[in-house]
Amino acid sequence: MKNVKRLLSIGLVTVMGMASFVGCTKPSDDKKIGIVLSTLNNPFFVSMKDGAEKEAEKLGYKLIVLDSQNDSVKEKSNVEDLIQQGVTALLINPTDSDAVVQSVEVANEKNIPVITLDRKSNGGIVASHIASDNVKGGAMAAEFVLEKLGATTNFNVVELQGIPGASATRDRGEGFHSVLDGKSNVKFVASQAADFDRQKGLQVMENIVQGNSDIQVVFAHNDEMALGAAKAIIASNIKAMVIGFDGNEDALDAVEKGEMMATVAQQPDLIGSLGVELASKIANGETVDKEIAAELKIVSK
Repeated sequence: MKNVKRLLSIGLVTVMGMASFVGCTKPSDDKKIGIVLSTLNNPFFVSMKDGAEKEAEKLGYKLIVLDSQNDSVKEKSNVEDLIQQGVTALLINPTDSDAVVQSVEVANEKNIPVITLDRKSNGGIVASHIASDNVKGGAMAAEFVLEKLGATTNFNVVELQGIPGASATRDRGEGFHSVLDGKSNVKFVASQAADFDRQKGLQVMENIVQGNSDIQVVFAHNDEMALGAAKAIIASNIKAMVIGFDGNEDALDAVEKGEMMATVAQQPDLIGSLGVELASKIANGETVDKEIAAELKIVSK
């Protein structure tokens, strides 16, 4: 049996001119970076926060962390709060790619550089965006399904979508459908939002299986929903492969135990640390790439 956790030694691509820093510097009161996260009730974003905090400590920045609790109104309030505190840069992990535009524009008016993490902003001026290639990740999940079930076997698919309006929701779904749509042996029996939430993933999946238990594949746009869906699938004695997206610890354990078939693994800690590194570069007058993509890997038994 493979140790799935060893498969997470995945690299970063399309990053140019990366600086190397050694040692830690005491944070300075006038060197403050703000990070606004969509939620801290998700291990993925906790890991992103941890990566950002470690890099900030290394580079001598004070990092101020605020949680939007998946509320775009609170997100805007958080951004305004950080601006009042005099941050030199803002890292934003948007709750919604449209709603966050107002927050980005508020920072733009104050000439505070904005770096988006994991999810894009559909407007405003963003200095750089750091994320996995979510379209590619969705396609990888679909290709994994075809590899396991074959190109001719008939199978029914349930898709658990993330928060409507989030770029990750749109892109992961787009990639998944780009591979499977139009195939005569594939039928999507349900595509419903569960908002990247484990409990909602459980509830939505329970409702789906009550109406249709003939399911062979469940693709969830993140691991939290996949873990909830897997619980419902197991309780219903349905033999279906559940595939998530993120590669968080609980999902890796579920893959090891056979409760999930696979997860598309990301590096949220690296996304967070790179956000701080780019913010520091911008503060020092350096040019940064507009987009930086982190590699992905399918993790399975």
